[in-house]
Amino acid sequence: MSESEPLTGEALALDLVNTRPLSGDGRVDLLGTPRQLSRWLALEADRLEEGHAQEGDAEEGHAGEEPGAGDLIPVHAVRGHTEAVVRALLDAAEPPAAALRGLTEAQRAAPAVRELGWDGTTVTAVPRRTGPLGVRVAAALAEAAVELLTDPAIGRLKECEADGCVMVFLPAHPRRRWCSPARCGNRARVARYYQRHSVAREPRP
Repeated sequence: MSESEPLTGEALALDLVNTRPLSGDGRVDLLGTPRQLSRWLALEADRLEEGHAQEGDAEEGHAGEEPGAGDLIPVHAVRGHTEAVVRALLDAAEPPAAALRGLTEAQRAAPAVRELGWDGTTVTAVPRRTGPLGVRVAAALAEAAVELLTDPAIGRLKECEADGCVMVFLPAHPRRRWCSPARCGNRARVARYYQRHSVAREPRP
């Protein structure tokens, strides 16, 4: 798995936090451009579909609506607030009040309203948000963060044990150590292999 590929498969809020991995030159932003955001939204479409639907959109979500530079701002803000809370919880510390408040405000900016309709036989209710794409996505992501941060499972939160990795995850098994077997797990195995063989090749005194 390439370091430039977003790590997905965790809780949506953690997938968002994990879009800022660490490289040799510092933290990298995998949502740094509208195109990158669009690609990430496509990867998470099954979980964000209702998050950015608004009246008049196609049923598959934001079909035909591409993010602009302004849409990055609210999404980055929610990511920053979520990571601040996550890091505090990892340190068994009190989360910053500003981060908690920011997540609340992001939800308030584009609340999901259950829009009633008629499908010919029954009344339907579809969650809809209104406003710019970035605001709607940020609201959905903030709600996902609230769901995660208030879930008792958050007590299992871990950071990848690999050197130079800041990815976070919720392990299904307590022995899980890496953010991804294909990313850090494989890198750790390779490092151990070379370490063992280099020691074996060292000349004896």
